[in-house]
Amino acid sequence: MPAPIGISVVTISFDLPYPDDSARVFAPLAHQPWAHWLDSAWPASRAGRYDIITALPRATLVTRGMETRVEYAGGGLEQSRDDPLELLRARLGPPRPRVSAPFVGGALGYFAYDLARRPHRLPSVARDTEGLPEMAVGLYDGALVIDHHERTCRLWASDDAAGRGWMERFLAGMRGEPEADDFALTGEIESSLDRDAYQRAFAQVRKYIHAGDCYQVNLALRFAAPCRGRPWPLYRALRARNPAPFSAWLNFPFGQVLSSSPERFLSVRDGLVETRPIKGTRPRSDDPGEDARRMAELSGSAKDRAENLMIVDLLRNDLGQVCAPGSVTVPSLFALESYATVHHLVSTVQGRLAHGQSALDQLAAAFPGGSITGAPKLRAMQIIEELEAERRGVYCGAIGYLGADGSMDTNIAIRTLTCAGNRLRFWAGGGLVADSRADAEYQECLDKARALREVLAGFEQRSSKKPQSGPCPPPRL
Repeated sequence: MPAPIGISVVTISFDLPYPDDSARVFAPLAHQPWAHWLDSAWPASRAGRYDIITALPRATLVTRGMETRVEYAGGGLEQSRDDPLELLRARLGPPRPRVSAPFVGGALGYFAYDLARRPHRLPSVARDTEGLPEMAVGLYDGALVIDHHERTCRLWASDDAAGRGWMERFLAGMRGEPEADDFALTGEIESSLDRDAYQRAFAQVRKYIHAGDCYQVNLALRFAAPCRGRPWPLYRALRARNPAPFSAWLNFPFGQVLSSSPERFLSVRDGLVETRPIKGTRPRSDDPGEDARRMAELSGSAKDRAENLMIVDLLRNDLGQVCAPGSVTVPSLFALESYATVHHLVSTVQGRLAHGQSALDQLAAAFPGGSITGAPKLRAMQIIEELEAERRGVYCGAIGYLGADGSMDTNIAIRTLTCAGNRLRFWAGGGLVADSRADAEYQECLDKARALREVLAGFEQRSSKKPQSGPCPPPRL
């Protein structure tokens, strides 16, 4: 069995000046390997509250295919072909006592959609063009937590020396160090499926639905473009244009992940599990009257409500595998939420962990999220593998943390870009059901990608000036 990392118990905290913009605090760390920021995009996202910033992990776990590498900050390397989530469980160890912050130490990073190939034994048809690991998480002894409701900024650390070293970095950030990035797209954005190819894939999904193979399948388009430089300015522009409560910037030696996701996948706090699936979308309009009409149309749409309810039922089952019998409830159905470019229907499903079950057990039971696969989940994933030309990678996986105290909060990695190997990639998709129409579903994908494309338009290369900070790092372990 693998040995626990021995994450230090957080015993000390420091109060720092509250920053109105957390980006100023994080900027000095943005390019440090394994520096991560879970960003609530306050105040524009409205639903957010906490920002979590961390760096300098005690150890890292990186999974590629059947092998996971565990590297230790003090030197040392382990390699294993065991279940990556079980490797993570062993190294997190038993839960520590809670403190008054959402995250002060534990695991933080991403779980890519393709990590599901391990438990689900999916066929291997789609190409892996992204080249990123299926799991990349760091194990951290502390974090900076910014509470935008209470207007506080507190650094949590394992000891006084570590805390004061971190404090110097963050105070430098609050003084507003200048950025030196020069990010740009160096070519056109291309899609993995043009309209004709999408319609052919759509027709095949319809055949499977009418044959009784499935009820709903999430079909997605991949967009990609060549790029140069590091995308920190792109993330700053993205969070300004498309603020969302489950946003993130993750910086790895092999590339960057930029997310502006509006969707919570799973949270666990004091044994209470919550998931908030999104299903049902309409584009925003600049005309207030038209925008209100679209909101009313979405709220009253029997088709969109039926799609949402299918996923709610799937997630009730996923939670029921780990939660106590009778504890799974649906406190909210079809709530309307509005973002920069789209309106969504959002439901809430809750449950309470059964005795002996953990947040990691719930993650394993529900991964990947039903809202971005379909129903039944396994058959929908098999169809996705058949019809999407490229593997999803980070897209539709989960970004977030598993706290040393047994808590968890993760997003569904939609509205998410990756930058590696001089290529920028992002996706957009939607759920197909029996009465879906190909043109409308294709347009919905474009509507969901609209905010990302509008931000990227500001980074189209307009000169031959060389980058100041080099190309996006190539994929590597």
